[in-house]
Amino acid sequence: MTRRPIWQTVLLYAVVLFWCFIVLFPFYWLGTTSFKRQLDAIRLPKYVPYYDFEPTTEHWDYLINVQGDVTWRHFRNSLIAASGGTGFAVLVGAMAGYGLSRFRYRWPVLNWNNDNIAFWVISQRFLPPALFVVPFLIAYTNLDLIDTHIGLIVAYTMFNIPFAVWIMRDFFNGLPADLEDSARVDGATRWTAFTRIVLPLSAPGLVSVAIFSFVFSWNEYLYALMLTNFEAITMPIFIAGQNTQRGVEWWYISALAITAVLPVVLIGLLLQRFITRGLVAGALKG
Repeated sequence: MTRRPIWQTVLLYAVVLFWCFIVLFPFYWLGTTSFKRQLDAIRLPKYVPYYDFEPTTEHWDYLINVQGDVTWRHFRNSLIAASGGTGFAVLVGAMAGYGLSRFRYRWPVLNWNNDNIAFWVISQRFLPPALFVVPFLIAYTNLDLIDTHIGLIVAYTMFNIPFAVWIMRDFFNGLPADLEDSARVDGATRWTAFTRIVLPLSAPGLVSVAIFSFVFSWNEYLYALMLTNFEAITMPIFIAGQNTQRGVEWWYISALAITAVLPVVLIGLLLQRFITRGLVAGALKG
């Protein structure tokens, strides 16, 4: 095996380090700003704690102790909406993806087969979500779902299902059907084979779909803004509303932003091996 020249190795590490700096610097800026006093945050840029500025925890104390109930309420709203939308999307996506992978459907009216149906499902994400805001508002007003957790869960589930079906269908196509056939020969039903054999083997795909669906639901802004008023307001709306009579309080917004982004970052770090396996599964099919 030919050894890579030293200059290529140096260039590769330089590019990686530069890209890591670009990606991680916003998080560093958020972290330092959340510990800056008001004058330090408004004046010229200050980067290094204890050298450029004296850190303070007053903003975090205000966030956790003074406004703890308000912060937790919005954090809980985001958690409920994102978790509910993700759970239902993964459930429906897994079953629909399995059906499109293992059964053969045909719609004589349009001469559609499984591939056409799968493409139609994913095509629901081609249009910008803003087009459906007015229909959602009309339907939710008539169904009394405005400013409710159920309303957000239903909306996020509908937006996540196309992605879940598309990914899980490709993942199930990569699993050998012989395992299910062997289980059915031994007396297992189709449902038993699906729950006890197929789903455990498809864990990387399920986790990948769950993470992407959760991140989308957690960060979603437009529908959370239009479909909530007070009780079900999520973290993105809460952060966007931090423009007081004294102006934009960047130090407080930075602390809120870290609180909002930390759960998603931790989930991604803990489950990154499943994400990688799930995304490359389609590329490993023979």
